[in-house]
Amino acid sequence: MQIHLIAVGNKMPDWVKKGYEEYANRMPPHCRIVLKEIVPEKRGKNVNAADIQVKEAEKIRQALPPKCHIVALDGLGKIWSTEKLSERMEDWMMGGSDIALIIGGPDGLTRDFIRLVDEHWSLSNLTFPHPMVRVIVAEQLYRAWTITENHPYHRAG
Repeated sequence: MQIHLIAVGNKMPDWVKKGYEEYANRMPPHCRIVLKEIVPEKRGKNVNAADIQVKEAEKIRQALPPKCHIVALDGLGKIWSTEKLSERMEDWMMGGSDIALIIGGPDGLTRDFIRLVDEHWSLSNLTFPHPMVRVIVAEQLYRAWTITENHPYHRAG
């Protein structure tokens, strides 16, 4: 199983790249995280947010691996504890399909794209900058994986 982190946004600051890579590179080959950056549409005064969403959703669709389990990181999702994420990760590994974690653009995902999603996950009730979400997701995936392996990285309690 591979975890495809499909994120709208490119040209990230160096600290984002380093933070993401720190945790993504710790993952084992059978549970690798693959980042697919989606170039965002240009935004401006005379550009309709709905049109941007449609164009970005199409780019995300094209980046999806075949027959994958799609998880949108959005406000519609449930907030999972790290232990719950670990359980979900075990389920995903048992399912055998690749996983696509979707981080939409600043305007979010279209309703049509939301209908394609198999699952929703919310990181928090807080709003995070999109670049930071990559780092948080990579770290939490690594942490969840360590729980499945009884590795001492995660210290609950």
